[in-house]
Amino acid sequence: MPVKRPAAAVILAIVTACARMGPPPGGPVDKVPPKLIGTRPESTAVLPGFKGEVEFRFDKVVSEGTSPNQGLGTGDLERLILLSPTAEVPRVSWHRDRITVRPKEGWKAGRVYRVELLPGVLDLRRNRTDTNVVLTFTTGAPLPHLTLSGQVVDWVAQRAGSAALIEATLLPDSLVYRTIADSAGRFTLGPVPGGSYEVAAVQDQNRNRRRDRREAFDEARIGPDTAVVPTLWMYPHDTTGPKIQSVTADDSLAATVQFSRPLDPYTSLDPATVTVRLLPDSVPVQVVSVLPKRIDDSLQTALRAHVDSLRQDSLRRVTDTAKAAPAKPAPGKPEAGKTRPPALPGQRGPAAADTALRKLLSGRPPLSDRVVIRVDSAFVRGARYVVDMKGVRGVGGGEADAHGGLTIPPAPKPTATDTTKRRAQPDAGAAPADTTARKPAPKPTEKPQ
Repeated sequence: MPVKRPAAAVILAIVTACARMGPPPGGPVDKVPPKLIGTRPESTAVLPGFKGEVEFRFDKVVSEGTSPNQGLGTGDLERLILLSPTAEVPRVSWHRDRITVRPKEGWKAGRVYRVELLPGVLDLRRNRTDTNVVLTFTTGAPLPHLTLSGQVVDWVAQRAGSAALIEATLLPDSLVYRTIADSAGRFTLGPVPGGSYEVAAVQDQNRNRRRDRREAFDEARIGPDTAVVPTLWMYPHDTTGPKIQSVTADDSLAATVQFSRPLDPYTSLDPATVTVRLLPDSVPVQVVSVLPKRIDDSLQTALRAHVDSLRQDSLRRVTDTAKAAPAKPAPGKPEAGKTRPPALPGQRGPAAADTALRKLLSGRPPLSDRVVIRVDSAFVRGARYVVDMKGVRGVGGGEADAHGGLTIPPAPKPTATDTTKRRAQPDAGAAPADTTARKPAPKPTEKPQ
């Protein structure tokens, strides 16, 4: 006999099923991202005494995300909202086809507010928006007309500062306006109130849209109503001196020292300030050079190329009487009578380099956290050394004496030789022994008389 469910349980099951958000079954697959169909208020509005919420309205239901919005800046929707000027994480709420925003401290009278919705809004089928939307309005102040622009470079990685957080602080009011740099490290921030600004670019590693301690950054101050911001070079600003993390032998005469942070590229290390001592008797080893690894590698490559060139010249003189070999085609050029195969449909060549960024990077020495120490006598196998470096200066300005240890691996043990004797093999040219020869017949025994 079937069991009857209570009416309340049936109603609860129906409500729960209806509350589940998911793509509708059947029909063609929707591949169109959500489309913004309106905002409230409209951009460039002047609204004295505004008390409501900023609203972004879409043509379909959007996803709330998997990380909830808890006012910490780590929620999926919170990461997509930049509200300026405010020092707090705004309150971001999801309402099916709407996203609403308001400052945690409420709207302040007489201010210019800027709300930016970043790319990344998803619908229920994971279709993603790829454009940003900026809404600017005032709560009584005149509408602004200044737009800041500039470029960010990741000085450590030697590349464009893509997705860098831009913070422009209006002076002397300390009102902070924010935006995000694009994939090429370029940014535009506006319209913002006129005045002097301190503009900073931050490597926002945790993506909380705030500058945190130990995050690489750079900043510049611009005068009243200046629109162009000087290039911002992000790097760690730790004021403590660098420490040695490891010392590794490269060969018998060189060792690489890795530090805890990049070094000041405008300060060279004097070999006289570096001491290498052989333990346990602390016997000093003469230091020949101390160079950034990039420069040392370049010098060694040039030296090897010079030695190879001299060797080739010697071989060429010895073989002057030999017949000249047929010339080989230059690398990248087809041989005579041969052509390159046609490109496949849709196949493209290598992407053109960003010449502007390359020119920009060539104007500053690259940062490095490694130097190579070269000595005049070979390291002893299986020995331990201590390395002392005085006055090591980091890119952030901190200076300190650094200490580290170097252990040289012992010489490899010889492989065990085969001590088993090989059995003598018959001569390949000799005839095989005749194993079919008859044995001599035994002598007949004498009969007794």
